[in-house]
Amino acid sequence: MRLIFNALCVAALAIAFQPASAADVEAGETKFKQLCATCHGDEGKGDGPAARALRPAPTDMSDPEWQAKVDDDHIRLVTEKGGPAAGLAPTMTAFGHSLSDEDLDNVVAYIRSLAD
Repeated sequence: MRLIFNALCVAALAIAFQPASAADVEAGETKFKQLCATCHGDEGKGDGPAARALRPAPTDMSDPEWQAKVDDDHIRLVTEKGGPAAGLAPTMTAFGHSLSDEDLDNVVAYIRSLAD
């Protein structure tokens, strides 16, 4: 009986402490294409239609070296608060006013998927 009780307690704790649902890469791709692709391109290569006019050029977020040197918090900060918040180009617009926390998580997940 005690073994069953302990097993039920462990199962209940495991359910209660599961992380929030994982980020949705497809939803992140949709938001990215709506808000970011003009400069970064649909696949994040920095080759969007507005990229030619920007100096510095938009980051190629599919570059494995760039992916390795930034963490999710950095990507989220720049997406939410803009380039100047991270010491980057002022041409990188802040999108925090347009994205919920869930949207930001999804966009970060999509950006991370670009290196795959």
